[in-house]
Amino acid sequence: MLMGVAPVQGGRHVQVTNRRTAQDVAHGLKDLVAIHFPEAAVVSVVLDTRHTHTPAALSATFPPAEACRLRRQVDFHETPTHGSGLNRAEIDFAVVSTPGWDRRLADAETVRRTIAAWATRRQAAQAIVAWRVTTAQARRTRTHIDPL
Repeated sequence: MLMGVAPVQGGRHVQVTNRRTAQDVAHGLKDLVAIHFPEAAVVSVVLDTRHTHTPAALSATFPPAEACRLRRQVDFHETPTHGSGLNRAEIDFAVVSTPGWDRRLADAETVRRTIAAWATRRQAAQAIVAWRVTTAQARRTRTHIDPL
């Protein structure tokens, strides 16, 4: 699954893919720019540290002009090595895994339908990811991991 989350607006988009390739990531980024945020001059994305989740995925997937255009529209940020729990998409992933993953789903299409139903309910509820930790609290807690 590739997940795009707009934490302040309460929006999210989940794309179920058969694999986790650089091309899947590139197409997901293109969807974010072209379909979900067409009015935005720049879309900021926080990516985990998988080797497929890089700006190079755009160059590997699209012709040079298209890759360059997308690269200008996407502002890449990496999740800190020890901070993926702070990523808002990770929080939404935790929410999506709670309601219906106590059983095995038959095939990719069933997963797509289940995820689409979940996303529709979250959108209708205008669910947002609300931080409960202040920056000061995080700095006190995390000093042993990566001192500021």
